[in-house]
Amino acid sequence: MFYVYILQSIDHPARFYTGFSSNIENRLKAHNMGQDTYTRKYKPWKLKTLISFTDRERALDFERYLKTPSGRGFVKKRL
Repeated sequence: MFYVYILQSIDHPARFYTGFSSNIENRLKAHNMGQDTYTRKYKPWKLKTLISFTDRERALDFERYLKTPSGRGFVKKRL
């Protein structure tokens, strides 16, 4: 399975991060350990939304969409 996830910062609740992974547990640990440059500043993170895909390319396409202005609007309104 492939996952598109949205994290929310616990200490800065207005901060969100959208990502892709095939191992969500390890990826969340990496974010919370400060191993990602963008998310390091706003750790710790909690999982807000997780969407699973069987097709890697569809998951990557959806992640890219969520990072567009239209996708961010979709997240605010629906997720």
